[in-house]
Amino acid sequence: MNEILVYRWLLWAWFALPVIIFVSLFFVTAPYGRHAKRTGGPSLPAWLGWVVMESPSVIAFAACWLFGRRTPVTWAFFALWQLHYVNRTYIFPFRMRGASKPMPLGVIAGAFFFTLVNGYLNGRWLTAFGPALGTGWLTDPRFVAGAALFLVGFAINQHADRVLFHLRAPGETGYKIPRGGLYRWVSCPNYLGEIIEWSGWALATWSPAGLAFALWTVANLLPRARAHHRWYRAQFPDYPTERRALVPLVF
Repeated sequence: MNEILVYRWLLWAWFALPVIIFVSLFFVTAPYGRHAKRTGGPSLPAWLGWVVMESPSVIAFAACWLFGRRTPVTWAFFALWQLHYVNRTYIFPFRMRGASKPMPLGVIAGAFFFTLVNGYLNGRWLTAFGPALGTGWLTDPRFVAGAALFLVGFAINQHADRVLFHLRAPGETGYKIPRGGLYRWVSCPNYLGEIIEWSGWALATWSPAGLAFALWTVANLLPRARAHHRWYRAQFPDYPTERRALVPLVF
């Protein structure tokens, strides 16, 4: 069995699995962060869990790029991808409040598998199995619009995280109602930002791997945003009634 055949099977699975994940997450909330359950099972500190489970995204995509086509277009995609994942893997975990909270090894292992396969599928498509895109792609409306969406989503995500990082003073514990920016309208603008990012990625790459990743992002984050929103409303009687979970005025 050659690599291209394995790749195709993985890609088909990557379109099928989000449907299962999407449905299941409406019934079971992933047990980390505020939804963590103290079961006594094996776990790691949250900061270390984040580094472990996100690192394959950085490494797998970089390996595909190093051993594949390195052109102005793949340079651009490499820069966008690593902009997100270097921050998510090696900066974000050390800025979190409560970074020592336990993260179950099961969650870490599942995320590790996802980021490894996802990094491989996207990296390998862009640098080997997909069409070789010339420099004209950098001015194509799909790339321009997609890259713009990606950067807008990244900015939304960064601002939302910054609000959360500064929500509590050093030494404080517990949760508070986040305010400011898109928190005026939704409970999870950080998730909205990520959905916009990877939708932009799918458009900019115009690839099946990018589309599958966008579907995964929605399948994972939409139910989690719903769970966060319900948790906020249960915890805080004065929680703003005009807020939606993820999309202003809609959901």
